[in-house]
Amino acid sequence: MPDDRSNDARPSPDALLDHAEREGRGRLRIFLGAAPGVGKTYEMLMSGRARLTDGVDVVIGVVETHGRKETLALVEGYEVIPRRKVDYKGRILDEMDIDAILARRPALVLVDELAHTNAPGSRHPKRYLDVQEILTHGIDVYTTLNIQHVESLNDVVAQITKVRVRETVPDSIIDQADDVEIIDLTPDDLIKRLEEGKVYFPNTAQRAIENYFSPGNLTALRELALRRTAQRVDDQLLIHMQAHAIPGPWAAGERVLVCVDARPGGAARIRYARRLADRLRAPWTALHVDSPRSASMPEADKDRLATNLRLAEQLGAEVTTIPGQNIAQDIVRHATANNFTHIVVGRPTRSRWRELIEGSLTSDLIRNAGDISVHVISGTERNAEVTSRSVKAADEQWQFEIWPYLKATAFVIGSLAFAVVLDQFLDVRNLAIILLIGVLASAVT
Repeated sequence: MPDDRSNDARPSPDALLDHAEREGRGRLRIFLGAAPGVGKTYEMLMSGRARLTDGVDVVIGVVETHGRKETLALVEGYEVIPRRKVDYKGRILDEMDIDAILARRPALVLVDELAHTNAPGSRHPKRYLDVQEILTHGIDVYTTLNIQHVESLNDVVAQITKVRVRETVPDSIIDQADDVEIIDLTPDDLIKRLEEGKVYFPNTAQRAIENYFSPGNLTALRELALRRTAQRVDDQLLIHMQAHAIPGPWAAGERVLVCVDARPGGAARIRYARRLADRLRAPWTALHVDSPRSASMPEADKDRLATNLRLAEQLGAEVTTIPGQNIAQDIVRHATANNFTHIVVGRPTRSRWRELIEGSLTSDLIRNAGDISVHVISGTERNAEVTSRSVKAADEQWQFEIWPYLKATAFVIGSLAFAVVLDQFLDVRNLAIILLIGVLASAVT
């Protein structure tokens, strides 16, 4: 089968659109930490000071020092934008002044605690929305965030720490960031900082160590932060490859693609793909190629396809449907363009004769996959369905069908006529073989 990949030499339209949308916007760098006290604000201020030394116009929009002397010392030398006073139920609250920042128009603004909830009556309910507005005006932003505030990890963090965090930031904010810098600190070092009173006041530090900041919790949160950062790096690599039309896959991170169609056994393939993704700790996608033949599928096949796609979504896959003519080439093209390293496909269910005549999707995938690993899976549902069709219930009425008998008779008559024509040229043994071919053909029907 010819491998038509001429379109792969062009950059992805989505990647080009993403690049165009970023033009004119400020750059966002997120300092991501596993827990409070790892040093996110400290690192943000140190990075800002380095830019300040290089002659960049840097100001502080808001920095929460929490009374830490080392943080207070780093604030000195910066221009600090005065905060806006908000009267809320008789209390005066300090909030970041977006208008003052936009009027000052620095090259870079430092904004602490991205997940902060603004006081009622503010322009935006959340600080990350303030940051979004600042970015649209072409101003760069450095900001800090703890992993427990990431929306998609909220339930996981609650299970680990037994604490439900209410202030969250959408994952899209992290995905849109130009840089995500992990601020890593071992659990032992963070607990030492707690005991020294560098994170909380001494009277609350011990309670924090016994509960939220236990070594087990910190290890789990640290792993979440590292994995989320690695995912972001993998996404950046994919965007770079698509924008520059670089053929994949690059073995920088595992990605699993499972092919979903209307054939029986799809659920087994989907579950295998989920287990494979879990084992590799990799993102996974369920892909269906919508070919012209899809429109003429029986209703039972359409229902099975919809059920398989729902199952994939329930198990956490990103479900994607693409149009296509040559299914094998379209799958390989999609996998290559999106840097998938594994393809999961079903074992062929047709006979070898039909595969030789009509071709095999699985064989074509293996032939064209290149460096992508192809996993060929046999679904248990297929065997059950074949059995249920083969074994009829005792009270099921047998219906006579004449068409198979007519075909068998036609094969026998055809072979007999062919033998009569060749009678004067062949001996009896060769004529017998021709007749046997007719008998075998009728038996297959």
